[in-house]
Amino acid sequence: MPTLPLLNMGLLRWFYIDSKRRPVKIRHMESDETLPLRRDDPLVNLVRQDLDPLSVVELEERIAALKTEISRCESKIAFATQHRNAADALFKS
Repeated sequence: MPTLPLLNMGLLRWFYIDSKRRPVKIRHMESDETLPLRRDDPLVNLVRQDLDPLSVVELEERIAALKTEISRCESKIAFATQHRNAADALFKS
């Protein structure tokens, strides 16, 4: 029996999934890209932090720390890419 939509109420939809025609509630999930990885995700907390109370020196220190973190992330990406390329070359042979 094909799936028949019965009712569309925002994110909730009702569908029949078997021949006994019992409705089943299905929720549509949000994209994982819009959700933080963890409830206490440091990046989300960093972006939400109010910058108004910080002095110029504190802002410059923050920028320096963020640039260091960006360099660390770029190094990790380069390593992961190199590692993947080496693995691909190994299995292509």
